[in-house]
Amino acid sequence: MELSLEDSAKRAAGYAAVDRFVRDDTCIGLGTGTTAYWAVQRVGEVVARGRKVRAVATSVATEQQCGDLGIPLIALGDEPLDVAIDGADEAAPDRSLIKGGGGALFREKAVAIAARTFVAIVTERKLVPQLGAFPLPVEVVPFSARYVAREIEAFGAAVRVRSHGAAAFVSDNGNVILDCAFHAIPEPDGLDARLRGLHGVVATGLFVGIASHVLVGNADGSITGF
Repeated sequence: MELSLEDSAKRAAGYAAVDRFVRDDTCIGLGTGTTAYWAVQRVGEVVARGRKVRAVATSVATEQQCGDLGIPLIALGDEPLDVAIDGADEAAPDRSLIKGGGGALFREKAVAIAARTFVAIVTERKLVPQLGAFPLPVEVVPFSARYVAREIEAFGAAVRVRSHGAAAFVSDNGNVILDCAFHAIPEPDGLDARLRGLHGVVATGLFVGIASHVLVGNADGSITGF
């Protein structure tokens, strides 16, 4: 099946991250989403060629993809993570990110923080001068969801509970996701701290000071980065 230009760019970014950062006997963190999908596919290819790799998956969906491709899985903390590779919903020039469009932000952040090197893979469409156009995902314990939503609305955001069909979306951790439209986030580190200070917040989709590299894939297969 012929890929769209956007999917070709996602594939270029995912393949480049694996080709540049995954060596033999590497322990890697593998992300979740439509761009990370291509990195996982590439890891499956190198494993099939005999390279020794162990992976920590950031979601049940990625675990299943790894299983289909024969990628050996370990648990977070079993051994040091050399590199983590994951997509992003927005990437700013200082390498701050918004993540969590796929609902796996808590595990994605846990793996990214644990890795010696965290590589974010995006297409040009995900580049922004300032974070905030994409609604910020916040993972919340269900018991506290209404309270937390009201508190975030007081910060100036429009908040909605993410749905899955007729029901609320439930993360792999059993929590709900609040999608918070701030429109502009001039100080992401400060907002992240304020949100995490709300009782019931498990994690936010703000990744500040975590990414070591941002690789940008283009439809022609070329890669830029910062």
